[in-house]
Amino acid sequence: MIRRKKQRIIKLTLGFLILYLLWSGFLFLRYSSPKPSHAAPNPLEIVGIYHVHSTFSDGTKTPEKIANIAAGQDLDFFILTDHGRPNFDSLASEGWQQGVLLLAGSELSVNRGHLVGLGFETPLQPFSQTAELAAAQIAQAQGFTVIAHPYSKVHWTWGKYAGYSGIEIISTDTILRKNFIRLLPILPLIPLKPRIPVLKLLQHPSRNLRKWDELCREFPIYGFYSCDAHLWYGPLFSSLRLHVLLDSALPEDFTEARKTVYAAIKRGRFFNAVDAAAPSQGFRFWGQGQDGSIDMGGTTSQLPLLLQIQAPPALAREVRLLQDGRIIQCTTEERISFEATQTGTYRVEIYLREPTPMTQDCPWILSNPIFIRKN
Repeated sequence: MIRRKKQRIIKLTLGFLILYLLWSGFLFLRYSSPKPSHAAPNPLEIVGIYHVHSTFSDGTKTPEKIANIAAGQDLDFFILTDHGRPNFDSLASEGWQQGVLLLAGSELSVNRGHLVGLGFETPLQPFSQTAELAAAQIAQAQGFTVIAHPYSKVHWTWGKYAGYSGIEIISTDTILRKNFIRLLPILPLIPLKPRIPVLKLLQHPSRNLRKWDELCREFPIYGFYSCDAHLWYGPLFSSLRLHVLLDSALPEDFTEARKTVYAAIKRGRFFNAVDAAAPSQGFRFWGQGQDGSIDMGGTTSQLPLLLQIQAPPALAREVRLLQDGRIIQCTTEERISFEATQTGTYRVEIYLREPTPMTQDCPWILSNPIFIRKN
């Protein structure tokens, strides 16, 4: 009797392993590498990673090793956000590394939560622990601030607007922490196709998007896809990326290059994309009025304003144009025009309809808004 039970347990275990291997193999074979981009390379569209931690705080790799990983993925820049008020060691590591622009801000622990400061000149004294005062100090130092992971880890406590420039919409560190149990069945795929586990965990950031839309009704605030990488840099660097749109090619001089990238990000001249699912190069969102064009991230009083959307070519997708968080147009077309006749905050979400491990309700591309305001 005991021998039969052991044989039954062995058979069940082997059956489970066979089913698991078949399922893993299905995932491995079904989801090939992302299709190559059909968009021509554009030196005015650079690609980088926002929110990275190194050994200067709670990351597992040095800035030099992180730069090597970024170079291997053909990134143009990445932004260290090591903890501190600010992190002076991290700031001192800025420069060109492996042909990649290494920028450094800092993630501050303040009374309302975590606040990322970017683009500031190195201060002589630490920034305040009070969120509003820290934001003012960073602005005075020519920088700007982003509210980090507002609904996870250290929750942000909302108060009066203090000039914050951005809010994180998706954070991979948050996703990994909240969904670690869901990750366990696909852990063996990490050495073979590490992007699949990351993509499988991405979800629609409903709460963050609602808060962003609420804030944007009063203030111009930009949305960020945040890597929040502490380890596992390679897979995360292939996933959530910022595509920054420049007015001229990135300068070779570090000081000028730093100034150029931060100026574009501060103006909201970037879109967010999950490039591990499919390449997003070539996406554009702008407005055209009688007084001229308005770029993504810009504010205008022109009405009517012809909003123009250019989706990446040769991919099945669903393009949504939203006004104040409400969908006003939904299409699968590659080129979209919409005449805006009302004030509001207009932004774009694009969802992939290609076979991908990413859930179909996670925005593949998320634009920053065009704000139409009264004079």
